[in-house]
Amino acid sequence: MKLLEIQSSPRGKSSDSITLTKSFVEACKSDSPSIVVDTLNVWHERLPEFDEEAIGAKYKAVKHETMTEAESKVWERIQSLIQRFQNADRIVLGTPMWNFGLPYKLKQLIDLVAQRNYLFTYDGKQYGPLLRVEKAIAVYTRGSRYLEGTPIPPSFDHQAPYLDFWLRLIGVRDLRSVIVDNAWNRDREESEASLANGKANLERLIEWFLH
Repeated sequence: MKLLEIQSSPRGKSSDSITLTKSFVEACKSDSPSIVVDTLNVWHERLPEFDEEAIGAKYKAVKHETMTEAESKVWERIQSLIQRFQNADRIVLGTPMWNFGLPYKLKQLIDLVAQRNYLFTYDGKQYGPLLRVEKAIAVYTRGSRYLEGTPIPPSFDHQAPYLDFWLRLIGVRDLRSVIVDNAWNRDREESEASLANGKANLERLIEWFLH
């Protein structure tokens, strides 16, 4: 089984989302030593900018037009990133909430790999998935929580709904989300309890994830 682990926090060992996903992946490896893990940390990958060359390559690829040298170079890099998704049987993705959304480097990765005819199809009317990822887990950590009657009600959630939608769009057949609210605030006891609960929820998903 090939497992793609996506890390999107720059905080390394201090990151709650990375700590949780790494712990889950290690537990999976203990249960199933044959698992091959590909760790994609968006801060370590030197992701190419989605600039004029990249978007030029995107449109020329769809139209089967000849690319410039610069476009071909960035397209090769984009293809190498796409291949890591195509190789995966399972995906584990962890992300903190930044300014009520996703870290910009994670969005950059999505913009690079979400290419028509590679991760999804579109015929002008309908979208279709191209990956065959049987199961995936998305771990969301948040310093606070969405709550009705506050400036950030659940309807304002720009983190989990978008990423859950995107993972299903490209071909994740069974997706489970683990949300850890109040992971960082003034009440350290509350934060520690929330993180412990998130870890316990992940541990309960190991058997489902591996089979």
